[in-house]
Amino acid sequence: MKDAQAQTIYLRDYTPFGWTVESVHLTFVLAPEATRVRSRLRFVPDPKAPAQEFFLQGEDLTPISFAIDGTPVTPEITPEGLRAKVPDGPFTFEAEVEIAPLHNTALEGLYMSRGMYCTQCEAEGFRKITFYPDRPDVMSVFTVRIEGAEPVKLSNGNPVGAGEGWAEWHDPWPKPAYLFALVAGDLVAQSDSFTTRSGREVALNLWVREGDLHKCAFGMEALKSSMDWDERVYGREYDLDVFNIVAVDDFNMGAMENKGLNIFNSSAVLASPETATDANFERIEGIIAHEYFHNWTGNRITCRDWFQLCLKEGLTVFRDAQFTSDMRSAEVKRIVDVIDLRARQFAEDQGPLAHPVRPESFQEINNFYTATVYEKGAEVIGMLKTLVGDDAYGKALDLYFERHDGDVATIEDWLKVFEDATGRDLTQFKRWYSQAGTPRLSVVEAWDAGKGIFTLTFTQHTPPSTATPQPKPQVLPITVGLIGADGAEVAPSRVLEMTEAEQSFTFDGLDARPVASVLRGFSAPVVLKQDFSKEELLLLAHDSDPFNRWEAGRTLARQSLLAVITKGSAPDDAWLEALRAVLEDETLEPAYRALMLGLPSHADLASTLHDAGKTPDPAAIHQAVEATRDAMAERFAALLGDLYDRHRVDAPYQPNAAQSGKRALTNAALALLTRVEGPARAQAQFDDADNMTQQLSALAALLRAGRGDKALAAFEAQWREDRLVMDKWFGLQVSQAAPEEAAEVARRLTEHADFNWKNPNRFRAVFGSLAMHHAGFHNESGRGYALLADWLIKLDPVNPQTTARMCSAFQTWRRYDMARQEMIETQLDRILASPDLSRDTSEMLSRIRGA
Repeated sequence: MKDAQAQTIYLRDYTPFGWTVESVHLTFVLAPEATRVRSRLRFVPDPKAPAQEFFLQGEDLTPISFAIDGTPVTPEITPEGLRAKVPDGPFTFEAEVEIAPLHNTALEGLYMSRGMYCTQCEAEGFRKITFYPDRPDVMSVFTVRIEGAEPVKLSNGNPVGAGEGWAEWHDPWPKPAYLFALVAGDLVAQSDSFTTRSGREVALNLWVREGDLHKCAFGMEALKSSMDWDERVYGREYDLDVFNIVAVDDFNMGAMENKGLNIFNSSAVLASPETATDANFERIEGIIAHEYFHNWTGNRITCRDWFQLCLKEGLTVFRDAQFTSDMRSAEVKRIVDVIDLRARQFAEDQGPLAHPVRPESFQEINNFYTATVYEKGAEVIGMLKTLVGDDAYGKALDLYFERHDGDVATIEDWLKVFEDATGRDLTQFKRWYSQAGTPRLSVVEAWDAGKGIFTLTFTQHTPPSTATPQPKPQVLPITVGLIGADGAEVAPSRVLEMTEAEQSFTFDGLDARPVASVLRGFSAPVVLKQDFSKEELLLLAHDSDPFNRWEAGRTLARQSLLAVITKGSAPDDAWLEALRAVLEDETLEPAYRALMLGLPSHADLASTLHDAGKTPDPAAIHQAVEATRDAMAERFAALLGDLYDRHRVDAPYQPNAAQSGKRALTNAALALLTRVEGPARAQAQFDDADNMTQQLSALAALLRAGRGDKALAAFEAQWREDRLVMDKWFGLQVSQAAPEEAAEVARRLTEHADFNWKNPNRFRAVFGSLAMHHAGFHNESGRGYALLADWLIKLDPVNPQTTARMCSAFQTWRRYDMARQEMIETQLDRILASPDLSRDTSEMLSRIRGA
């Protein structure tokens, strides 16, 4: 267990390691409770590094022996690692340690998952395997020998030898220890190959357990599409003879980009039409692309230190978003990404967990794998591309790969590449990496009819936070177009570059006052305040920009819901009729219309009320949303029935964009139709479904109608042997429960024989669903708070990473009424008082509690 009182680490204190590691030789003699790890490391003093003691990180290791240049030594062993006196020149350090993978429930380092050996070393897991300078700026060439009875033994790089009970791998590309990987078990492979643009043939393997082989075809095609796309769009070719992916059941994250051996949470790679939804397929496609793209943006060029995490993650998230946009629908992808950004990252920025895209300090780096680092980091890349243009962006990326290949890099290195490639000064733009918080952007319009000049005056302000007490103005690329009174575009999209706290921009040569379509494509991650009349919003509902068209509809929906919540009004008639026009427009993609049928989330409405100085009532929000959905169902019943019938997919299932969009629209229609028609249509879809998308959507509709008990039992009987499908079964019951019953449903599910709370997927299925059930988690009884706290206390000694991430469920606690705040505060204090609380959880809760 890590020390909960660990010191804070600061970016400003970075010091390079005093030695380079020329080579690493590792031998693993596998045994569940007593794996032996022998390491032989060749160190060479680095004359550019300051003088320092020789220290290697190591945790939870049983030392066996040590030697320097063949002579036994006895280093000083501490809970964090070892110190030793070493020669002034080059030397070889050898160590043998023993570890117990079977008992490693934290799932970092080398551990076992249902009999399979696997590793997770990012960020600091390698120190749980052997003593090593476990930091990203120490790169070396690894040779690995694996000894054991397991038929499949994998590591990074290329296979160089194998025999009875052993296998050897060599990775010719220098890498930091966090990219090390090992897998050994009884596995089978879906195999294929890919020919690179230079003509090299790469062997591809997706390794799974015997019963999962039928779920691999889509993942393999996604991998080949990713390899092809990265060659065509970024000019990046794969650089090893083999690329392996392994599906692992117990995994804290989604996947890991280890060089040549990507390890995936099973949920992020296994899919068949019968067991995975359209959303699962798209997620798998995106995650496979993300991890593959890391081969260049993360592996070939890695981070100098963990403060630079956004350098590899933000860039790679941006790249995988580009990929999904090309594979599917760019406009739908952008809207979905912004919904997620606002739900997760904006909440971080507005609460006690706020931090810059590049943090200045941390106690536990695992706590900074956040939406701010990933999603906001990607938004920063997108803004940079918008500012410099597509061609300049391409030239800058080519220079980045040329200049830093095989090296470690910083944000300063990244921005310097763009400055050198474009001639721009990015000093102010760098604030996006150093300032926390979401800028508030306001716009005021002025119209000079005599001169035909339209002026937009923008004001930006970022609320101060503990992380950034005095924010300064940011560089904002604001994409703007102008719309005439007839809905036609009178001025095409133009990027306005805002650099001051207040700045004006003019448009001339206009015949009449236009309506400003501001922040097209969500060109900057800001909260926009723009005062519109209802007529102007209705006009924007016909905007040529798909994002702003959706945004106008979302704004009308939010205004209607807020009136229902605060005034008891009926849902707004003008908004409903505008929505009807969108639903009837067959020129729009079905997936886009399905998004239009969606409403702002409960958490979104709570945040809006809080920002307006009102205390959100989760029960009132829930009632308003339900009343609005009832009104939509009644108003559009005939239209929804027609949409359902016309867009049903009769062809064999394909997880492509066209079919997925139609299923999204028909299932959105089904959810509303069940409210007015009863459960017959949903039951028929459940009974006839030949794919998980249709079956699960029908089950959800039946549960919401209070008629799902038989279907729930049938679903369990059908899928009880499929762990990933059963995760859906667990989660759906909580997410669809009535608010007053959600906590009890979750509690009852923890008593189910298949509730394996040590498996992160199963734990998140129940408690992640409870935390996201806004009205249920925040029910006035407080049962949701107490139940989650009970289980976090239980989980922390077993898996600190999953525990700490689940603590974010409490991050918005200050926005609610005093009664709820007092109940949450009690639970936070109860968890913090737990003996031997992990460093991961202690840091997270201290930040949340201390806000």
